[in-house]
Amino acid sequence: MSAAEETPGGEDMPWGEVTPEAARRLLVAAVEAFAERGYHATTTRDIAGRAGMSPAALYIHYKTKEELLHRISRIGHDKALEILRAAADRDGTAAERLADAVRSFVRWHAERHTTARVVQYELDALGPEHRAEIVELRKQSDGAVRRIIDEGVEAGEFVVPDVPGTTVAVLSLCIDVSRWFNTQGRRSPDEVGALYADLVLRMVGVRK
Repeated sequence: MSAAEETPGGEDMPWGEVTPEAARRLLVAAVEAFAERGYHATTTRDIAGRAGMSPAALYIHYKTKEELLHRISRIGHDKALEILRAAADRDGTAAERLADAVRSFVRWHAERHTTARVVQYELDALGPEHRAEIVELRKQSDGAVRRIIDEGVEAGEFVVPDVPGTTVAVLSLCIDVSRWFNTQGRRSPDEVGALYADLVLRMVGVRK
């Protein structure tokens, strides 16, 4: 399934925030190429060809291939942070909020698995300035999950001797869904999200 065809899951058209249409087409083509071949093996000619444009047309919208990757990564990490902060800030117990965070985060990584692989696993291809920017967003996402777990420990809901390590484990578990999720598999994004939410609650010591 291509980045253009990934299940929107109730959201607007994928990459709808990218304008004009030619810039969006190039970004979608870049996601597909990076996911299939890897950033370093992909050329600007590959991207332009997938978008049905000439290589020269790409530079009208993006100065470099790295700028394209940064745009993809920034949009994806902004979405990840939005999902996790929304769960952290909602009403409810820590267990309810952690389950909501995991369900939503996993569902996004399953529904947008092609995009998520590029967003999450091509970080080292970014230049130093862009990489630092994305690392800061990742730290904020880590902080949102850590806050929920800290609050659960303080409230006596969770038994977690190592909150930082557990936070990394939770996020890693969710992110890895993008590596293996298959739309032809036996579980839907919602079902995987529910499964992982239950697993994470068990991880932090919640027993139904």
